[in-house]
This record gives sequence, structure tokens and C-alpha cells, in this order.
Amino acid sequence: MDIREIQNLIKFVAKSGATEVKLEMDDFKITIKTTAEGTESTTTYVQQMPMQAAPQMAAPQVAAAPAVTDAPAAPAADDNAKYITVKSPIIGTFYRKPAPDKPMFVEVGSTIGKGDVLCVIEAMKLFNEIESEVSGKIVKILVDDSSPVEFDQPLFLVDPS
Repeated sequence: MDIREIQNLIKFVAKSGATEVKLEMDDFKITIKTTAEGTESTTTYVQQMPMQAAPQMAAPQVAAAPAVTDAPAAPAADDNAKYITVKSPIIGTFYRKPAPDKPMFVEVGSTIGKGDVLCVIEAMKLFNEIESEVSGKIVKILVDDSSPVEFDQPLFLVDPS
């Protein structure tokens, strides 16, 4: 695991709202601690273990808990197959507006471009703008305003054509 992967892991843990994460591999241990108040201070401990004649390993991947969803009917799944699903990158509360007195970021039928803000997700008193990674048209909004969302939960369906 190189320094870039460790930095990405630290950023992921900070955004996820977890206060402590421990990762142990054959050749090293990492402990990442964040403060509960949502400040940006993090403490990271990396302990190198003695290397034994172990084969080269691929970079570890952080496993996410699978989202619990109801299985849609087969025809609906075929209809949605042509759309791109925008998923939540973090756990938090989903908001469609930047403030209660402001207009919605996007509506069904809105044309979006790469980098456009689609919504905000509040996690530990921090409001994270979720930007689009694709261009297209919003076909469906899958989450109600002010609802809690899980990591990797589908938020929007986008028609890329």
C-alpha cells in the first residue's frame, strides 16, 4: 500500500463519519482516528510488519456494507438498464436544496453536465456537495428530500443520451 492509497483511505474515513478504523494486512497495520466533532484532525498510525516471503498482493479494497433494497420487477430493471445511476459516496442526510429558502439543485427533466451539483449530503454537520460525474438528463430522483442515505445508495437515474 503506497502513500497515495493511505491518503485516499484517510479521506474516505473522514467523509464516512467513522471515528476509528483499523486495517490489518499481512505486512502492515493502519489505525485511523477522527474526532467526533467533525473537525478535520485525523491521527494515522502505520506500523510496518516484518516481511516474510509473501507473494505480491494487490492493493486492498475497502468493503462497503451492501445497501438493502427491494428487488424491482424484471420489466422495470430492463427500463432502467439504459440509465446511469448516481450513487451516494457517503453516509448522511440527503438534501435537494442548498438551503430551505433556495430552489432545488435539479428536477426530473433537468439537463446536467459533468461537475454540476446534484444535491448535498450532510454528515456530522458538514454539507458535502455531490457533483455529477456524467452529462445527461435527470430521469428519476430516487430519494426524498431530508432522508437518510447509506454509502453507495442510488440517488438519481441519468439518461446519458
